[in-house]
Amino acid sequence: MNALINYSQSRTAWLTLTATALALELAALFFQYVMKLDPCVMCIYQRLAIFGILFAGFLGVAGYQSRIVRFVAMGLWGGSAAYGLKLALELVDMQTNPSPFATCSFLPEFPSWMPLHEWIPSIFMPTGMCTDIPWQMMGVTMGQWMIVAFSVYLLALVIFFIPALVPKTKS
Repeated sequence: MNALINYSQSRTAWLTLTATALALELAALFFQYVMKLDPCVMCIYQRLAIFGILFAGFLGVAGYQSRIVRFVAMGLWGGSAAYGLKLALELVDMQTNPSPFATCSFLPEFPSWMPLHEWIPSIFMPTGMCTDIPWQMMGVTMGQWMIVAFSVYLLALVIFFIPALVPKTKS
């Protein structure tokens, strides 16, 4: 248990989180601009959730020695991963059970004070439809792979970081 706690409080752990989230963001841009796959609004929301995890990783790298900073970063990480998992599950449901009554919007519904799709349309403007399945690997859709990715992020949070919050007891 001490090895997990020591790892969770290291800069290496936070660099790993940052690197994996950055890799997913770069993969998304690769799919969009190299493979010419249009992201739907749910994909854009999931992209934003990965940015939340990426930001949590940067925060953890910068303040890994501070218990408060680690706690805030873990909260952002967990919240972003849970939100992303919820979105990925909804997207897969839309794709596997298409219905004219369960569709996604054409434009993202960002807050009026932060219209990311207007500020950075190359990253946050959806151009695809949620019910389309333009890519699969080993018979698994991109939405299903994102369920795996967000689940792994949540599992890693529980395994590596939650034990670090438990106060040490004297034996």
